[in-house]
Amino acid sequence: MEDTKKVVVVGGGITGLSSAFYLQKEAKEKGYPLDVLLVESTHRLGGKIQTVRKDGFIIERGPDSFLERKKSIGELAQDVGIADQLVNNSTGQSFVLLEDRLHPIPKGSVMGIPTELNNFFSSGLFSLSGKVRALEDLVLPRSNVKGDQSLGQFFRRRLGNEVVENLMEPLLSGIYAGDLDKLSLQSTYPQFYETEQKYRSLILGTRKNAAKRPTSPAPTGKVKGQFQTLRNGLESLVEAIESKLAPGSVLKGVKVERIEKEEDQVNLIFNNGQSVIADAVIFATPHHVVSELFEPYGLLTQLKEMPSATVATVAMAFPADQVKQEDDGTGFVVSRNSDFAITACTWTHRKWPTTTPEGKVLLRSYVGREGDEAIVDLSDKEIEKIVLDDLRKIIEIDGEPEFTMVSRWKKSMHQYTVGHKQRIEKSFHEIEEAFPMVKLAGASYEGIGLPDCVNSGKKAVREVLDDLFQ
Repeated sequence: MEDTKKVVVVGGGITGLSSAFYLQKEAKEKGYPLDVLLVESTHRLGGKIQTVRKDGFIIERGPDSFLERKKSIGELAQDVGIADQLVNNSTGQSFVLLEDRLHPIPKGSVMGIPTELNNFFSSGLFSLSGKVRALEDLVLPRSNVKGDQSLGQFFRRRLGNEVVENLMEPLLSGIYAGDLDKLSLQSTYPQFYETEQKYRSLILGTRKNAAKRPTSPAPTGKVKGQFQTLRNGLESLVEAIESKLAPGSVLKGVKVERIEKEEDQVNLIFNNGQSVIADAVIFATPHHVVSELFEPYGLLTQLKEMPSATVATVAMAFPADQVKQEDDGTGFVVSRNSDFAITACTWTHRKWPTTTPEGKVLLRSYVGREGDEAIVDLSDKEIEKIVLDDLRKIIEIDGEPEFTMVSRWKKSMHQYTVGHKQRIEKSFHEIEEAFPMVKLAGASYEGIGLPDCVNSGKKAVREVLDDLFQ
């Protein structure tokens, strides 16, 4: 009989959780002699996924949803038996706040790229010259940039500054909390480069690609939203996974302090003085944690240079009669050219009706982004006042919120700057050469969304099992 192999997963966010779950699932189904240990430095699992259930509200402190077309979270929910709890967002009009006014995002825009020109031309987001400049995309040649480039460089060349700053930047900043002129095209939206190379025009190519994509009707007859969450909050997924992990296979409140290589194994030394010898390790922690651990070996030094933005979410609850909003709105993003501290606001009670009791309104605002992070260090009261003042300039709000919940995320939004893909490939190669039994996974490397994290964990699991049992 084969010796039992010890695999340690370090980090209990969604990447580490899914890694531990799929390791145990594969071992059980295929009869692998495997002992899995999940180590988390805090006293809870889930990482940035944190749901607060309060007074009938379901409030996400961190991520609130994921793209349904990225299948891995839906499959994970199925595998842990809670797929029946998945719900899609309600669709409605989204807006951009530009110079104190909410402008509807033009119908037919795909990440800000116009595909329905009538709607684009009737939009108040751009001047006539800005609209005419965007149409130059229809005649411009393909770019001949070799290697990586910034999103700003790519999109400004194709569509001009106005479309980029008044529409694309607010949309993309909402996802990455980053600076378009620093973020990598190759590591964030390589499909737009491929569209340009294939079709030459970004507008024509995006229109053709959009026409191929099916839209599903919701039961109400409206188009089904592209995003999903869980009826009782995303933490339901964390709770379900944790309940499926083998008893005794989770160690909380313990941090890996250093690592030592012992032939083809790794010795992990914890901050409580204990240690464990592992045949394989999946590090599902942020890049700065891993780079510190491998610094004594002169490895992963390039990861130390990778910036991460600090942000905060601010949830406010009101009685419905105190807030007057656009009839069909689900939220707005804010142009950097506007004089507001908030970067976006989701009208959560509209977008996710299951989160909010009847007769209540839940507004979830965001503050902080790359280069504009000082606000996150203010007190809860100061942040609440700034956000409320901003919101009152945009929508009619009478009175004070019933409660406010501020959630800070220090250095949490990893910035995929130009050259990111090459730096990550170098990091993976270094580890493979020096510590072949170690795998890196998580939001720092190949995608920041929840499904990307699960895919990253599953990829690491496949590599570990191939190494140990093939």
